[in-house]
Amino acid sequence: MLNDWTITWKARMFQTFKEWFWLERFWLPPTIKWSDLEDHDGLVFVKPSHLYMTIPYAFGLLIIRYFFEKFIATPLAKILGIKEEVRKSTPNTVLENFFKHSARQPSQTDIYGLAKKCNLTERQVERWFRSRRNQDRPRRMKKFQEACWRFAFYLMIMIAGIAFLYDKPWVYDLWEVWNGYPRQPLLPSQYWYYILEMSFYWSLIFSLGSDVKRKDFLAHVIHHLAAISLMSFSWCANYIRSGTLVMIVHDVADIWLESAKMFSYAGWAQTSNTLFFIFSAIFFVSRLVIFPFWILHCTLILPLHYLEPFFSYIFLNLQLMILQVLHLYWGYYIVKMLKRCIFMKNLQDVRSDDEEEEEESEDQDKEEEEAPKGEERDCLKNGLGANTHLVPNGR
Repeated sequence: MLNDWTITWKARMFQTFKEWFWLERFWLPPTIKWSDLEDHDGLVFVKPSHLYMTIPYAFGLLIIRYFFEKFIATPLAKILGIKEEVRKSTPNTVLENFFKHSARQPSQTDIYGLAKKCNLTERQVERWFRSRRNQDRPRRMKKFQEACWRFAFYLMIMIAGIAFLYDKPWVYDLWEVWNGYPRQPLLPSQYWYYILEMSFYWSLIFSLGSDVKRKDFLAHVIHHLAAISLMSFSWCANYIRSGTLVMIVHDVADIWLESAKMFSYAGWAQTSNTLFFIFSAIFFVSRLVIFPFWILHCTLILPLHYLEPFFSYIFLNLQLMILQVLHLYWGYYIVKMLKRCIFMKNLQDVRSDDEEEEEESEDQDKEEEEAPKGEERDCLKNGLGANTHLVPNGR
């Protein structure tokens, strides 16, 4: 009897919460009701339950990604000259124990003591630890595979987005509804565009633990969560065209970014730099001009002429402003990279991890040891050394 009462009480609590969560005054402007969004006369409208499918689709994309990286990205990388790297530090029990149990980056005092214990020079100990750290870092092949997968998806979804939207009215939902226009029914193309895009972002969340981790990792996590939240909210509130326009504004620049990274990892510096300049131009136009002065203007400013702000309005625009802050964050680094490229003739990703720099230092150490003293003086005098040509990470 007690168990039946507990179950009934929990069911009532859940029902009460559900009714409170979906209050019309939270989600919808006064001009419409939830009943206006019910299917009728053969017209289908969005439903929150549609979003459940994004999770299994996300795992499906992870499976597709695995086979794509294995059978498409890897052969393409080899064609472009990227080889499977084998990084193996010289076996040393003393240094290995210190590396695993004490510190990955020993102090100068530790280096001195380890050098005495192993009968090595301090320079050799430093080089061993650098080599050992590089051994645990992601290979260039893995970076290429990830960039290639993102490039393929962004290219596909951008083409699909343009095909879905080119003949549709480019009027924003909020402005449209508050001017008395009827709600638009859901089209199959919009359904698949939304579901695939959201599933892709879920797959990125699920693969964060295995993907290459960079300095802007936290910004990536915030961006992915904000994107999923924005897409989910715009779907539930039926702001479909607003959401699709936000997505396509992002997708249009990402294909250039990922292609630039692919050629960067392949060592095609000039091609990578050219693609990066194209990406930069599209990024600034789409995310620092169109997004704030067109999309945000239509969702944030124009509605204030028609009615008082409500929860749906505030929450939608809060998420859009979070995205805009991230755009400014990444735009700052892009400007730094462009400045370095123009004035210092060296395009390098100031946000990437330090892996490339450590690899270069290790290679230079070997060259300095092997080169004759005269050549070594020339190298040091002229400042020779491989320049990396990395490009920014993420959206």
